[in-house]
Amino acid sequence: MYCVRNVTEDLYWVGANDHRLALFENAYPIPRGVTYNSYLLLDEKAVMFDTVDWSYCRQLLENAQHVLAGRPLDYLVINHLEPDHAASINEILLRWPNVTLISNEKAFMLMRQFGFEIDSHQIVEVKEGDTFSFGKHTVTFVFAPMVHWPEVMVTFDTTNGALFSADAFGTFGALDGKLFADEVDFDRDWLDDARRYLTNIVGKYGPHIQLLLKKAGGILDQIKYICPLHGPVWRKDLMYFIKKYDIWSRYEPEVKGALIVYASMYGNTESVAEALAAKLCDKGMTNIAMYDVSSTNVSQLIAESFKYSHIVLASVTYNLGIYPAMHNYLMDMKALNVQKRTVAIIENGSWACKSGDLMQKFLNEEMKDMTVLNERVTMASSLHEDKEIELDALVDSILDSMKEMN
Repeated sequence: MYCVRNVTEDLYWVGANDHRLALFENAYPIPRGVTYNSYLLLDEKAVMFDTVDWSYCRQLLENAQHVLAGRPLDYLVINHLEPDHAASINEILLRWPNVTLISNEKAFMLMRQFGFEIDSHQIVEVKEGDTFSFGKHTVTFVFAPMVHWPEVMVTFDTTNGALFSADAFGTFGALDGKLFADEVDFDRDWLDDARRYLTNIVGKYGPHIQLLLKKAGGILDQIKYICPLHGPVWRKDLMYFIKKYDIWSRYEPEVKGALIVYASMYGNTESVAEALAAKLCDKGMTNIAMYDVSSTNVSQLIAESFKYSHIVLASVTYNLGIYPAMHNYLMDMKALNVQKRTVAIIENGSWACKSGDLMQKFLNEEMKDMTVLNERVTMASSLHEDKEIELDALVDSILDSMKEMN
């Protein structure tokens, strides 16, 4: 059964919702599913923008055939070659053998690498700034390399103001009928998934997102719709989401608050993390999130690291090193370019306590623009009353550093 919705009078969403996939890119949990967005424009020529994952190719075909209603598909524009958007290319070519493929040089190279049989079909290779007319609608192509693959481009329809933004402005989560961001409570139900999507998938490439935003700056007043490859379409309050992307891609804290991440084997380090949170709340700082590093997927920790201004790392010493799960979290922060954060350290060790020094060394030498507070809590197995003064000093240091923020 087909499942389509109008974006505009002649532009249709013909994608699919996936509730079966457990791990996006076989790495990131998606309990709310994910969408693979494809769009079909009915102009003098019929144009499809991107395809879907192979597992939902049948749904795409049913949707496209319903919208086309016997018309041929004339063009297939490919903005991004990742298989969850491009895997159905061959099937489109089989069903509509006269279709013309439009993309760029790197994209066509990747199509051949993936084994797509494109060389027996007509192709149009576009360059940055090229335009193409499908009748009433004229589009222009803007390259967006490393957002988040090197071949990525976005396509802007200058006629209806639709920006086909590839992976930019996407989010985890299945649409389940609600195509537009204004049809959902985005802050309540979608913002966390949008942040987790951006920070984990493209977080490393903040400068490239900034470059795309600068390119889009000259046409912001012309953009009426943002049509990403994952998640809802934006037709209202576009600047709300654009500003979120700007903050995340500049690695600026989204909110003033404390993320507390602890590594605790037998509960003693966890107990101190709880005490720290309570003391912060007693002094008025209630914007706090706390996670057990061992039982929380690191994609959630990364998303929260992008959100909060302050991060508290509380870790036991393990084999004279940082607790493995905490070390993995630090490595992911480095890989995804987390920066511009203030960090507090709590360390624990029944003997040869090393975790604090090692975490500080990692932050100072392996990461960018991280401020480590001088105050530190050092525990020997558990926190005794004579050490509470260190905890109070750390609380005051965290709060004082928050006051210094703009």
